[in-house]
Amino acid sequence: MKSFGTKGDKRASMRLKLFASLGSVAVILLVSGIISIFEYRRMSDYVSELIASNIKSINLSQRLADMTQEYDMQMLSVVLKNDLTLMPDFDLALFQEQADSLKNSVTSTSSLPIVDTVSTSFDLFMKTSLKFDEVFLADTVDTKEWFFGTLQPSYNKFRNDINVLNSAIHGELMSNSADFDAGFYRSIIPGVVSVGAGLLLVMLLMYFIMAYYVNPIYKMSSGIDNYRLTGRKYGYAFDGDDQLANINAGITELIEENVELKTRVKNLRGYEY
Repeated sequence: MKSFGTKGDKRASMRLKLFASLGSVAVILLVSGIISIFEYRRMSDYVSELIASNIKSINLSQRLADMTQEYDMQMLSVVLKNDLTLMPDFDLALFQEQADSLKNSVTSTSSLPIVDTVSTSFDLFMKTSLKFDEVFLADTVDTKEWFFGTLQPSYNKFRNDINVLNSAIHGELMSNSADFDAGFYRSIIPGVVSVGAGLLLVMLLMYFIMAYYVNPIYKMSSGIDNYRLTGRKYGYAFDGDDQLANINAGITELIEENVELKTRVKNLRGYEY
């Protein structure tokens, strides 16, 4: 505690007062800054994961739609060219893998039922498409009529369901992006509050320093100048028990002793005459 006052001095230390005042401002700014950074990082990591999951879901959904569209177009080519040798092979294992990844990447509970609907629509489309060879070889069935009347509606149902899923995921992505923006502003609120509190404390500290240190020093200096120039008695006093009050008391005592000494000297000189 040597830096805050003289050893053995029980009066309140000016250094300690100023250190406590400035330290409180620094602590408030530091704590609020840490809170702001922690809150922003927590919010950013959480929302970033949701947004990344939404983007992954959109990409997977588009891959499923592209795979199914390509398969449907190849079957249409078989119908139009009347050539069964052009019949494509659908990679069902890859499709199922992508579908499972899509289901795992969907984070919204409202989108999960739509994923199940897409899966059901796809199962219906695939079961219908597996009858293509049988229909193509049957003499009693018009392949084109079966394709456009039976197979294509099931494909359109799948496409419609997957478009609904994409719309839901896009809506979730927009909501998460809005939450990210709102969370950003929420995270800077502690910083704004701390800056405001810091400015208020700085103003209070300035008032404290002006009222309890600067103004008394000016008055002490003015009192000393008045005594030196006009001999006016130094009688400035103020409340306090710190080092500044001790200095003022010492100045008052020294000036009184100086006045008394001058009086004695003057009396001695008059006695000699």
